[in-house]
Amino acid sequence: MPGTETFDLFIVGGGINGCGIARDASGRGLSVGLAEMGDLAQATSSASTKLFHGGLRYLEYFEFRLVREALIEREVLLQAMPHISWPMRFVLPLHKDMRFDGETPASRLLSLVLPWMKGRRPNWMIRFGLLLYDHLGGRKILPGTRAVDLTTDPAGQGLQDRFTKAYEYSDCWVDDARLVVLNARDAATRGAQIMTRTKVVAARRDGDLWRISLQTDTGMQEVTARALVNAAGPWVSETLSDVVHVDSRAAIRLVRGSHIVTRRLFDHDKCYFFQGNDGRIIFAIPYEQDFTLIGTTDADHADPDDPARISETETSYLLDFANAYLKTQLTADDIVWTYSGVRPLYDDGAGTAQSATRDYVLKLNRDGAPLLSIFGGKITTYRKLAEHALEKLAPFMGVSDKGWTAGVALPGGDLPVTQVADHKVALIRRYPFLTEKWAERLFRAYGTEAGQILGDARTATDLGRDFGATLTEAELRWMLTHEFAQTGADVLWRRSKLGLRLTDRQAAEVEDWIKARS
Repeated sequence: MPGTETFDLFIVGGGINGCGIARDASGRGLSVGLAEMGDLAQATSSASTKLFHGGLRYLEYFEFRLVREALIEREVLLQAMPHISWPMRFVLPLHKDMRFDGETPASRLLSLVLPWMKGRRPNWMIRFGLLLYDHLGGRKILPGTRAVDLTTDPAGQGLQDRFTKAYEYSDCWVDDARLVVLNARDAATRGAQIMTRTKVVAARRDGDLWRISLQTDTGMQEVTARALVNAAGPWVSETLSDVVHVDSRAAIRLVRGSHIVTRRLFDHDKCYFFQGNDGRIIFAIPYEQDFTLIGTTDADHADPDDPARISETETSYLLDFANAYLKTQLTADDIVWTYSGVRPLYDDGAGTAQSATRDYVLKLNRDGAPLLSIFGGKITTYRKLAEHALEKLAPFMGVSDKGWTAGVALPGGDLPVTQVADHKVALIRRYPFLTEKWAERLFRAYGTEAGQILGDARTATDLGRDFGATLTEAELRWMLTHEFAQTGADVLWRRSKLGLRLTDRQAAEVEDWIKARS
């Protein structure tokens, strides 16, 4: 077709894997196109538990390679984005009712060796797991595990008095939706075309190329590419069967993870790691300054096209689980927001949703122009996944198979981890009209780019209209012009979480302002 644009690489899916691959590929000099049928991070990649972590519980499944890779990545990622990711200490209270998931290899092994334990998860085994967790990934920045006396430590104040001992270890928080957007931004800076609200409706091989049909609000478009990446997340199997018409023996297991958000339940900034008598775990995490995030569940989800919503069963489960630990007892009336996401896990035949592997599998189809499909994965290993994807594609693309992204900052993250506090103080000094919470929010979203948004403002009114909760016209313009935002939901629930703070009327005013400029 005359005038059809040709890319080296075309990616289906604007979640973390798709945007991570787009960044890596464009940085190697490839021409890259990416199509996302909704907004960036609209599905799974904005619905995680917001952690860069090794996955402590995966040790019980003997997934040592996955845990080691994730532990190493924690600190690589932290150094590349210290504005949207930061260290967090996790408090693991100890008690006699802690149990294994009966399906884990560790549980089965312990049942054979120590049958009188009857599925209990002993303290000594938890300590051994944390020792392994501390050293498996070559930790350099984050502090190690320590024992905690909950009767004197501030972390004990949020818990029931029956909990007196705990272990405390390190992992990292991350703003998952902003992580996706910043990868997309960096890819675009390096030449990638990021196309949101663009659905890939068909793709077929034509000699050494893929011919790809795209549907947008304005009509149909065709592009071609030398290679195609299927990073459609929950829709990866559907894309293979209905869009590219390629058979694959690999399959995914759709697992819904749901979370509840309440008002802040404890004053300290540590996270809780709660163990249940059913072998499962949940987190209770300080969230967005004034809230607490509790989750997650693991429930099979049949159809990716069915919206992921928390069920009454999941809500009750999380409330009961948290209430077994927390001093403040929760009811459904305490929930201010819920969110759910569907994880596209590689189907390894596990008996339960929580025991399905979190590892990723890359399948390369070479029956003509290359097709790479991404199955599974977790947010912590997205950068390594992208590197491995390019290793597989490099022989066809004529580029180096050596990675480059380790240590390269994402937009706004070009500062040492040790200087984060200094930069926040400097932001307030430069813009004295900012409150401490306002400055904290801006820095945690934009890092060293916050000053570009604030510009030469000397007062808050210089930033234009105030929509509430410190959201101004200046910030809205930045999101629309630099971060691919197009709707109120993009702004209030993915580029930020200000939807938690605005009234319905204020949210409608944000939407109206955006529509007036589109």
